[in-house]
Amino acid sequence: MEDINRRLIAYLVEKGLLGKADHERIFPAGETPENFSMEEHLIKPGLINAERFRAAAKEFYGAPFASADDYPREPVLFDQLSLLFMKESKFIPVKIENNILTVIISNPFDFYTFEAIRLATNQEINVLVGAEEDVLKAIERTYGAGATSMEKIIEDMDRIPEYQAEDEENVDHLRDLASEGPVIRLVNLIITRAIEKRASDIHFEPFEEKFRVRYRIDGVLHDAESPPKRLQSAIISRIKIMAKLNIAERRLPQDGRIMLRVKGKEIDFRVSSVPTIHGESMVLRILDKGNIVVDIEQLGIQEDILKEIQEIIRNPHGIILVTGPTGSGKTTTLYCALQKINSPTKKIITVEDPVEYQLKGINQIQVKPSIGLTFANALRSIVRQDPDVILIGEIRDAETAEIAIHSALTGHLVLSTLHTNDAPSAVTRLIDMGMEDYLLSSTIIGILAQRLVRISCRHCRAPFSPDPSILKEMKLKESTLKDWPIHEVKGCEKCNYSGYWGRTGIFEFLKINEEIQKLILEKRDANIIKETGRLAGMRTLREDGWLKVKQGITTVSEVLRVTQEEII
Repeated sequence: MEDINRRLIAYLVEKGLLGKADHERIFPAGETPENFSMEEHLIKPGLINAERFRAAAKEFYGAPFASADDYPREPVLFDQLSLLFMKESKFIPVKIENNILTVIISNPFDFYTFEAIRLATNQEINVLVGAEEDVLKAIERTYGAGATSMEKIIEDMDRIPEYQAEDEENVDHLRDLASEGPVIRLVNLIITRAIEKRASDIHFEPFEEKFRVRYRIDGVLHDAESPPKRLQSAIISRIKIMAKLNIAERRLPQDGRIMLRVKGKEIDFRVSSVPTIHGESMVLRILDKGNIVVDIEQLGIQEDILKEIQEIIRNPHGIILVTGPTGSGKTTTLYCALQKINSPTKKIITVEDPVEYQLKGINQIQVKPSIGLTFANALRSIVRQDPDVILIGEIRDAETAEIAIHSALTGHLVLSTLHTNDAPSAVTRLIDMGMEDYLLSSTIIGILAQRLVRISCRHCRAPFSPDPSILKEMKLKESTLKDWPIHEVKGCEKCNYSGYWGRTGIFEFLKINEEIQKLILEKRDANIIKETGRLAGMRTLREDGWLKVKQGITTVSEVLRVTQEEII
């Protein structure tokens, strides 16, 4: 035990908080007991009251004394703070909040260590004091053998000579490296952490001097702890082996699939690899079957829109389109619609690329352009399968659009997606593809545009007064803010300092009535169709977003982020 802690105990005796007899029992003949812990030797046996001890320790050290609850349950990761540095300086990072890093250290007067931490992390430092033994135990528990930490795995890799200089041209050598225990554990750790953090994608990105790993959480990319650049080829090769890709091919893009059981759940990973000037960039899309929402009522659709959608999906024929950018939840919405109308009396067939989730009672076809099974070719065969409902993963070209229209005209209900910014633009996009206006006006029955907004963390939300221009757009006055729970978020430990937890949808639904049909026949501009739709009661994406803000679900900044292309 450090001399400073011995002086603290002497200070407690001097203050009368610790009896002399207890002091002599703790330190017989002036000896220092091994593995001394303030918590275990003083507080737990009841020799001193915990509150009094912490008050006296704060007075002595000039900083609060850490309780058992203050120690981190999970590692706080900084590439610049090595495990060796923590052990030698006897400190452990606890949390980071508002650019302030809290650390527990055994010597609160070690100003050199504080300055080194501050410079390495670029964070201000908040200090808690902990007994040396307590700090070292916490480091071992959080980062050591008891935890599968990346640093521990990389230390194991350092002991293997082959990792010092990889021969990237030797395929057998790469396969051997990718099969080593430390590489397998490292890749498993990255994947497990991604799932724990609710990530939808893992990005492995090679740069000249860095190999970066990022997680997409609630639609936004976040940096994760990254392995050293020298392990890039071994990690990429390991993922390729898992996805049954060709590890010798590094010049062409490749796609694959991995099925894993992680934390008791079956997880499907879609793997995409593309070559870059600094090596292969790889993305793993995480498809957790347990997390898929297949209930249309849980998508966040407002009651009035939900009622209209539930009506049109029961039409015997026609085209229903869902539009939005990649990753806006279009496929999930279509799956929910199918589940709503799925019954023993209907035959439903889907053509997708890829089939993201398997739906019971529904025939799903995976397109394979490499062997000629395109959307158009698959759809021609599907029509002869006597379906009632057809789902087309995406209308990508004129040929697919023509078959979709023909299917709707011959008595099928067709659901599909299109990449447009809003609902009215879907009509003009199809006309631009060469579709006849009279066919569109007689087949399209509804268009749903959507985006995903992040849900505010309920633990760190705070009241917020928007800009006057935003209030005007929301049709609110500052005097009425007390009636609406408008807030912004700060970020806290519960939400991993992002301010958000989970996502919900905002929607714009254009029901094709007689007036809209007339505008389609006249090939009118999307803006005119939009204004006509709004007169008939259509809410734009941003207006639906403002409803979510007023309901306390999300924030003004989040709605502005996902609808920035929209001008009302």
